[in-house]
Amino acid sequence: MGNLLYLIAVVLVIIWAISFLGGYYTGGIIHVLLVIAVIAIVLKLIRGAA
Repeated sequence: MGNLLYLIAVVLVIIWAISFLGGYYTGGIIHVLLVIAVIAIVLKLIRGAA
């Protein structure tokens, strides 16, 4: 389950980067997805280090 969450987080960051750098307007939802992805990555790092 943890690996799936990490994979989803990485995919969300990639989608955010493509839409941000591509200049497409996706609204505020993409930034919410980015925050969720960053939180998932941080949780993965914390749980992996402990």
